[in-house]
Amino acid sequence: MRMSTMGFSLGSLSAMMEQQSGLAKLQNQVALGTRVSTPADDPIAFVHIQELQRAQSESEQFAKNSTLAKNRLSIEEQAFVDTTNVMTRVRELVVQAGNVGTLSNSDRESIAAELSQRLDELRSIANRQDGNGEYLFSGYSTRTEPFSGSNGAAISYVGDQGARQLQISSTQKIPDSHNGYQVFMDIPEGNGTFVTAVNASNTGSGAMGIGSVVDRAAWVPDDYTITFTSATAYEITDGATPANVVQTGTYTSGSAITFNGVSVTVTGAPATGDTFEVNRSRSESIFQTIGDVVDILRQPAGDAASNAKLSSAIQGSLQQLDQATDHFLGVRAQVGVRLATIDSVDATREALDIDTASTLSDLRDLDYAQALTKMNQQLVGLQAAQMSYSKISNLSLFNYLS
Repeated sequence: MRMSTMGFSLGSLSAMMEQQSGLAKLQNQVALGTRVSTPADDPIAFVHIQELQRAQSESEQFAKNSTLAKNRLSIEEQAFVDTTNVMTRVRELVVQAGNVGTLSNSDRESIAAELSQRLDELRSIANRQDGNGEYLFSGYSTRTEPFSGSNGAAISYVGDQGARQLQISSTQKIPDSHNGYQVFMDIPEGNGTFVTAVNASNTGSGAMGIGSVVDRAAWVPDDYTITFTSATAYEITDGATPANVVQTGTYTSGSAITFNGVSVTVTGAPATGDTFEVNRSRSESIFQTIGDVVDILRQPAGDAASNAKLSSAIQGSLQQLDQATDHFLGVRAQVGVRLATIDSVDATREALDIDTASTLSDLRDLDYAQALTKMNQQLVGLQAAQMSYSKISNLSLFNYLS
């Protein structure tokens, strides 16, 4: 077989260029520390690498969301700690105010003044912000101060009733706070079934307790009125128009009045025509509850009838404060559950991140020992080819002609 000088030179040059290309590729892999940089290196591995890198990117975003949610929920949890402290002091003050017969008007005014301060403190907690200047309890409207106003029932909620949710895994979202309406405004009245009240226009000295539920299944939600038809007789009517008489009975001070699965107690000496309310439970804001106590205490002390109304109102307020405290504890428990959920999801995600990183390393990272060995082999082969070409290219008949 004959080979021209031109053909030999082109063939040798092509082989050396191929070896140089292979050597350059190995040198680049060693410099980057990766085995697969382009689809041409390993098409199947490259596809898997892209999928794993996308999973890592998603996991990083989930981790950021998780941190944001945890930070806001931690601040919210502290807000409930502070709220509980305020509620403890408020209850102490209201219990003190319950000593109707021993407090002077100045004593009552002092208690009312501190309750007003505690009310402002509670509103400040309800308007608390996180580290980014966003309000915790304003729902989706995180840049809007949720509570406006300054006095009891005048304090209103201007946020929305949503709850921002953050994605903390591919299948799970979690709210990063509670809206203020749910926390501070929507608190069930009384015992959650009914609430009692004394008519402000009563002239007798009758006082009414907070009552209790005897048979919840027998309770018919409605607004009932206990009217004293005489000093020793009463009738109970419902809220229909015209009203229906539910029950009649003989009154004995301190004896339970039981109807429709609930029991209430009236003490003292009601006058003929005096009325007492047993209304189905609705909802009341904590601001109104405290504000009502402040308003009651700022009324001057009066006769036995006035003191009876005050005593009944204080008992109702204490019940409502206990209901609110239980409500706050329930919401705080939800915060705790969310924080525990985030910790659990974080632990799972971190374990998956380790597995993903290991798999990605197996597919993408370079085996330095193998690569360096192969690079040395490639270099020796290239040098041998260059030397062989140099020697063979000089094998010409003209070199032997003199």
